[in-house]
Amino acid sequence: MKITDLQLTVIGVPRHTGFVNKHVIVELFSDEGITGIGEMSDFSHLPRYAPDIKDLTNVLKSILVGRNPFDVSSINQELSGNFPEAMYYYEKGSVIRNGVDAALHDLNAKFLGISVADLIGGLVRNKIKVCYPIFRHRFMSEVDENLAIVRKRLEQGFDVFRLYVGKNLDADEAFLDGVQREFGSKVTIKSLDFSHLLDWKDALRAVKRLSKYDFQLIESPALANDFEGLLDFRKRVDEPISEHVWSTRQQYEMIKHNSVDIFNISPVFIGGITAARKAAHAAEVAGKSCLMGTTQELSIGTAAMAQLGSTLVNLNYTSDPTGPELYVSDVVKHKIQYQDGYLHIPDRGVKGLGVELDPELMEKYKVEDLSWGDVTVHQLQDRTATVSTK
Repeated sequence: MKITDLQLTVIGVPRHTGFVNKHVIVELFSDEGITGIGEMSDFSHLPRYAPDIKDLTNVLKSILVGRNPFDVSSINQELSGNFPEAMYYYEKGSVIRNGVDAALHDLNAKFLGISVADLIGGLVRNKIKVCYPIFRHRFMSEVDENLAIVRKRLEQGFDVFRLYVGKNLDADEAFLDGVQREFGSKVTIKSLDFSHLLDWKDALRAVKRLSKYDFQLIESPALANDFEGLLDFRKRVDEPISEHVWSTRQQYEMIKHNSVDIFNISPVFIGGITAARKAAHAAEVAGKSCLMGTTQELSIGTAAMAQLGSTLVNLNYTSDPTGPELYVSDVVKHKIQYQDGYLHIPDRGVKGLGVELDPELMEKYKVEDLSWGDVTVHQLQDRTATVSTK
């Protein structure tokens, strides 16, 4: 089997908040008539730098067309050379590699007539416990809004929440107090996520202030790559510490310093299923647990994480992929499924990732490029009316 062509489609899908997030859908075509799909998720996250989609298409075609898609390792090696972790500031290079790598796995598994999970090792579980994100408070007025989110999502079966903290501790405390008083044991706060916002000493003071409320773990409570500070923090708290894995070198440093208990592993941040599997296996060798992280993917990206997570023996903590629930719609015929607070793995009988593009939804949410702020919810609604009359 050979890759014959590649197509990248930029889409903009609104969140329930009204903000339109941009993603790139990858389609890899083969001489067997099979198409693999992937997702370069959430380019609107830290959007200061974004690639030109035509240039990106041409570069990827030069790497992929004519290749055997089963040569995943050598293809990823070449992708890493062209799109390193530091590209476009922060993780844009990893986002690009992730979309291609998912499409390779989807294409190969479809060719073999099996799921991606079976392609990479087989099922350990058929569902993954997940949490719903509560985004960082800036103002006290947002506390009631976020309590309303908890109320609504609890009715839908989500009983575990992840709280971004550190911007307004008065509001963080008021929210946690409100959760405790209204919901009690019905709701669990999985983590306080500092996202490298504070240095470890300030984060420690914040945790001490919030420690009268129950939470399971603490995420990213030091400045980025401050491995010694992360260890100093870890020694001073009782809760387990989680940190994202951005690269092999960074994970090595965290293992060497014994800085964390749990590795937060997400294909989009480390460059795909291939790299994420290596990180999970390194964690296993080091005697560490892991959880699946997120950048708020759509169903294709979430299906890739579901397939990966279903194979990991050390996935011991509640994971984060609830992205499809944050958006008003998707671009697949059947969205990834959640039930009772669990992400359900697509049925083992499915081929590939287990999701299929919906051409009408692709057309509805298609946008020209990844530029910042050029599409609004109203424009998408106008286009919906046009598409529905075709």
